[in-house]
Parts: sequence; structure tokens; C-alpha cells
Amino acid sequence: MGKGKLQKFEEMGRFPHVVQPPFEEVFQRDHSLKGKWNTRFFPVSQPLVLELGCGKGEYTVGLAKKYPDKNFLGVDIKGARMWKGAKNALEAGMSNVGFLRTRIEFITSFFAPGEVSEIWLTFPDPQLKRRRNKKRLTTPRFLNAYRRMVRPGAIIHLKTDSRPLYTYTLELLKHNRLEPLLATDDLYGSGLADDILSIRTFYETRFLEKGLPIHYLKFSLDADKEIIELPDDRE
Repeated sequence: MGKGKLQKFEEMGRFPHVVQPPFEEVFQRDHSLKGKWNTRFFPVSQPLVLELGCGKGEYTVGLAKKYPDKNFLGVDIKGARMWKGAKNALEAGMSNVGFLRTRIEFITSFFAPGEVSEIWLTFPDPQLKRRRNKKRLTTPRFLNAYRRMVRPGAIIHLKTDSRPLYTYTLELLKHNRLEPLLATDDLYGSGLADDILSIRTFYETRFLEKGLPIHYLKFSLDADKEIIELPDDRE
């Protein structure tokens, strides 16, 4: 591991708004903050919004600046990337921003039913190496985890440069009789990119410079309805 990464990890360990639990603390068990983020972590109890796979945390920090009446938590396993967003939030004195370093596979260990108000999936790894890849953040495995954490009517956002991931997720929603609230295969060309959707991550900027269209999906999940996978001939 490079010296720069080691320095970032050491510095993040001192950040009061970053949680980095060891594996044994969350594997098949609940973390101590589950159900208590608004009473033990954030200074003000407000709607909790997650950015899953937050990378450098651009969306987490950008949204927190626009919505001081909400709490935002960026989640990712790659601490060296997360350091940048965490550092920016700390230097800006932002009290409604936090970061959680963990695998998304463990997400239900951290959030109680109804604790989350909104979820952003910003340019997650499309995981296209295998035809059926359970690591995609919009597979039934993850969507069923999200629906156990969110409040009724909570919004899920997906921004991606990956046409296959966008198409897969759209087909999965329709297969489960969930109509998307908004769907476009060219966010910026459609004129739908408002101030919120126009927040750009490091990778999004690179994709746009290459002329790649950005795909966007907005949808809700039914807490009582389990999401099932597409049949083999639909994926």
C-alpha cells in the first residue's frame, strides 16, 4: 500500500464524522448505530439520505450543501477515495454529513426499518463480467435489503453511464410491476438535469468528456413486496 493511502487512512481514523467498523463488528450482527444515526451520530435529527458506493463523496457533500435540513451519509469500502469527501466536509464545518466505510453487502447491519428516507446510487460498478452478477447494486439481493431500511415512499436514484446496468434495472422494475417515477437514457440531453441531478462526480465528468450519455432512473420500493430476479431470457 502506498504511503499516500496510509496517510489518508490514518487521518480518516481521527475524523469524528467517519465510521470504520471492523469486519467482525458487522458480520451477521447489528452495528451499535443501527436505528440511532439521528440520536448518536448526527447532532440534529433529520431525514437520513444515503449515497451507496459514494467514491470520493462528491454527491454526498453536494447534496448536503443544498439540503441542510437533511442528514447525508456516504457509504463505500474504498477509504482512500472517501477521504476526499470526508476531508472537504470537515474543512467546511458541515454537521449534516458523515461517511461509513463498509461493504454494501453488510448494509442491513447498519440501518433499522424505516430509518432511511432516500438512497442515491451514483455510478456503481455495473459488474458486467458475469451474466448474473449478484454484486450489482440494483439486483434483487440489494433492492430487497434497501426496502427493509427505507421509509414508505422513499426514493431510490440511479445515475450511471452503463447502458446494460440501466436497461437491466429498468427491466427488473417492470418485471416486478414497479413503474419508474422517471427514466431517461440521456439525462443531460433530455433537459431533465436540474440543480440536484447536475451534481457531478469525478467519474461522471470523465464520462461526459468522452461524450457518453448519462442514464437516470428514479423509483420507489414497496416494503411488503419482495423483488424477484428476471427470468434467464430477459436479462
